Amino acid sequence: MKFDPKFIVKVAGTLTVISLVTAAVLGGVNAITKDPIAAINAQKTQDAMAAVVSDPTVFQAVEAIPQEAVDAAASYGGTLTELYDGQGTGYVMKVVASGSQGSIEMMVGVDAEGAVTGVSVVDHAETSGIGTKVTGNEPLPSGTGVLDQFKGMSHADGDLVVGKNVDAISGATVSSRGITTGVNAALAAAEALA
Repeated sequence: MKFDPKFIVKVAGTLTVISLVTAAVLGGVNAITKDPIAAINAQKTQDAMAAVVSDPTVFQAVEAIPQEAVDAAASYGGTLTELYDGQGTGYVMKVVASGSQGSIEMMVGVDAEGAVTGVSVVDHAETSGIGTKVTGNEPLPSGTGVLDQFKGMSHADGDLVVGKNVDAISGATVSSRGITTGVNAALAAAEALA
């Protein structure tokens, strides 16, 4: 089968024009939405910080996270993406861990004694009605919220483990393990910073 060179040039030219127009439209949409999305993400981070520490205004963002803290979090399966120093009162960390349907991004507060002050989920892809029970801090049979159970916990008595010293929501064990992984990672990072 033989193709006419004019046909090939015409198809290539049409595809090039379509690609250029699409790229221009996507670039324009990005330029319009970049700042509002950044503002929403910054507000979500501030709200999450307020949920895990009593006074988030004393916490300052750490621009260059020490490698030993990153490595300590990674040793527990979490990724430390942001660090806020409480000037001697502790730390707030944004940690990412694997859940049942993808990553769970959470803020974890750790006080100067190495105990969790709070956990707040910033973003997740957990299954609605199952994993969202965990990320939404629904109550356990004891009445305590699944995220609230971490308050006051530390590595003083060993690692946090679902089924041992952490309760899971029935049917959402993988999501509960993801949160527990993130909390263990944050505690390890705080220990590395001490």
